[in-house]
Amino acid sequence: MNIETISFNKWKNSLRLANEDIELVVTTDIGPRVILFKSHQHDNVFKVFEEQLGGQNETEWMIRGGHRLWLAPEDPKGEYHIDNEPVLSRQDLATGEVLIESIQQTPQRVKKTLGLLVHDDAPRATVRHVITNEEREPILAAPWALSVMQPGGLQIIPQPPLGSHPKDLLPNRGMVLWPYTDLSDARLTFGQKFWLLRQAEGYLPTKLGLAHREHWIAYVLPDSIFIKTFEYETGAQYPDGGCNFETFTNSEMMEIESLGSLKTLAPGESATHIEDWYVFPLTQEMRIESEDSLAEWVEGFLKQTHLR
Repeated sequence: MNIETISFNKWKNSLRLANEDIELVVTTDIGPRVILFKSHQHDNVFKVFEEQLGGQNETEWMIRGGHRLWLAPEDPKGEYHIDNEPVLSRQDLATGEVLIESIQQTPQRVKKTLGLLVHDDAPRATVRHVITNEEREPILAAPWALSVMQPGGLQIIPQPPLGSHPKDLLPNRGMVLWPYTDLSDARLTFGQKFWLLRQAEGYLPTKLGLAHREHWIAYVLPDSIFIKTFEYETGAQYPDGGCNFETFTNSEMMEIESLGSLKTLAPGESATHIEDWYVFPLTQEMRIESEDSLAEWVEGFLKQTHLR
């Protein structure tokens, strides 16, 4: 992994982590926030809000774009965890990870840490999300990893193999809906092997969550496919009615979110949640004329991940 300090917009102390295939940029002037992830010679898969780039020390939360670490469950009062101040950065020489640690904690005293590692032998980044309770009392919380994706893409949400009746009598997945979710939304397609969600202009916001046991989500853009992998812990308690995966979209962007399990953290105790990211340049058009053709197409990329 090559590491260098670069200027990203007006953030002059950003870190670029790269190998021969991919690059990742994380800010240190604000954060923790990964602001760029892409294949070389291709576009950033993350959406960034240009008018907010380079800003610092704002008193209100700024979406900015990129990838961020939050705490779940979400505060119903909308008291977002502001990440507008500088962060600490260092490299763990034992693991090679670049560690990005928050200084500011709002509204709770919770330290947020991202551990970032770009692998040398694959278009892969491992992102470790750590929350540490610095309050004087225990808190119930889970790490919440949110990636804001470029508009115009198609999200692929794999489903478990179809069962049969009366052999399979117990449920094997759960879906959670928000008050503004409309399942007749034209952006949604519910299939046997995949659920699809398109980002498009001119639609109202929508959101859904799942107890997702299939380990991966993909997002297809005109020049790249992004794959995010994460785990489901059987028997664990998850936020928002049991969700370890949530997705939100509006007319500007798509959010692909994974969540760790809820834990009661004593003072000084931490919780960790890990994602792996892959990005591949597209050399052939996506095939979606049938679920079988889509499965064959996406499997060509999944074979290049640690899941296969």
